[in-house]
Amino acid sequence: MTEIKGFHPVKLICGVIFSKEEHLQKAEDRLIDLYGPADSRSRHFDFDLTDYYDSQMGKNLKRTFLSFLDLIPPERLSEIKVRSNALEEDIRREFRADIRIVNLDPGYITQAALIMATAKDFSHRVPLAQGIYAHLEFLFTKTGIRRLDWTYPDFLKEAYQTYFQGVRKTYLDQLRQGSRRP
Repeated sequence: MTEIKGFHPVKLICGVIFSKEEHLQKAEDRLIDLYGPADSRSRHFDFDLTDYYDSQMGKNLKRTFLSFLDLIPPERLSEIKVRSNALEEDIRREFRADIRIVNLDPGYITQAALIMATAKDFSHRVPLAQGIYAHLEFLFTKTGIRRLDWTYPDFLKEAYQTYFQGVRKTYLDQLRQGSRRP
């Protein structure tokens, strides 16, 4: 009989799509309240490879990423996605906006992969719980990143991948130290 072992803790990340800095700041503050201190922030990337969110959020969108200091159990991802969807609505109401003003995309980094949460089903996505799916974004290899047929176009950008490799390095350091924190 094979012994069942628990999962390794993972590095929580969250992408934030926004058009106004004040909306981003509110989202960051609320995420930090929920998940603890951020230990990294990416630069702001132009979110310009798709117009998917233009009708919901307007034009000239940016995306940034945060990673969080405290590691989490991977099985929390669906709960975090459900909460982040509700947080988007909370922030919209706080600003009394008629349209969506932030899009929050949580995910996590493991030793081998970047996993993002989504509420959209597709053939390569794995159901988790509460209508949330795991989307395997890409794999980390000894020589870099292995892109997949379904990797989102903006995640193919070298600057994104450089950022995620840095977050992975921090995560691996945390694991080596046997700590949830560096």
